[in-house]
Amino acid sequence: MFRRRGDTTSLTAQPSPTERVTSVLGTGIVWKGKLSGSGGLRIEGTFEGDINLRGLLVVGETGRVTSETIQANTVVIAGAVRGNITAEKIEIRATGRVWGDVVTAAFATEEGAFLRGQITMEEKVELGSLPEVPVPSDADTPLDEPPVAEDQ
Repeated sequence: MFRRRGDTTSLTAQPSPTERVTSVLGTGIVWKGKLSGSGGLRIEGTFEGDINLRGLLVVGETGRVTSETIQANTVVIAGAVRGNITAEKIEIRATGRVWGDVVTAAFATEEGAFLRGQITMEEKVELGSLPEVPVPSDADTPLDEPPVAEDQ
């Protein structure tokens, strides 16, 4: 309606995969380990371990995260997080609780949010590198060969 002539940007532009939730750890799920990769993750269950994510991390109201280190582009917390967070953007919602230090370039809280730790504001936040994830080649996974039965 109010676009300039020649402006081809869509009014319904979809966010990139790193700006939206693509995976969910649901309520009632308890997971221990290490999470790393690209994309958006929403945690509504319980997670214990390190998180290194290129994208959005949302800890929902029922989410509980215990981690020595959390790294992501954007972190939104409505549940409970115990651990240090490094992110370009961090938002703690009214129901959010954080016990740990925060390093970020952009920080927002809602009234009622809780943070016990230090906030360090940086002009630019450098996230650690992600480990390489091996991608299986077609030779490793033959899909067109039927299984061979052994004679008895």
